[in-house]
Amino acid sequence: MDWPTIIDVEASGFGRGSYPIEVGIARADGSVASRLICPEPSWQHWNEGAEAVHGISRAQLQSEGGAVTDVADWLNSELKGLTVYSDSWGFDSSWLALLFHHADRIQRFRLDTLHRLLSEQQVLRWGQVKQQVVAELGLTRHRAADDAQMLQRTFQLTASL
Repeated sequence: MDWPTIIDVEASGFGRGSYPIEVGIARADGSVASRLICPEPSWQHWNEGAEAVHGISRAQLQSEGGAVTDVADWLNSELKGLTVYSDSWGFDSSWLALLFHHADRIQRFRLDTLHRLLSEQQVLRWGQVKQQVVAELGLTRHRAADDAQMLQRTFQLTASL
């Protein structure tokens, strides 16, 4: 069975001046992938508290991150024509818009909130099941691919209960 495609974005911090640093997807078939993003020269905001949460340093982004054009092209290639879901639509939509703006690309997929797909029963079970999934899969929280996988797996399990 195909499951909803999930996207997760990690960022330099929250609020004004923050920008995307990693994007991860959990595809409909359950496979996952992610890309680090090399900051644009104008992207200077850096929150050390956010770095402590996701564990990605600015130096790592500069040495291992892909150019915004490459990451935007990869996302469009992977997700073209799809509706993909995020549990943090407000943040993720603004960070993706910033990525695509700086890449001078049009986003070829639609982003929607994961909560739109959840039944009342799923919402009630979500927190407990999510904790079980994190423990079961041994995921690193606040890394984009792992978070996308965790959200997709939690959706699967709550949908089948």
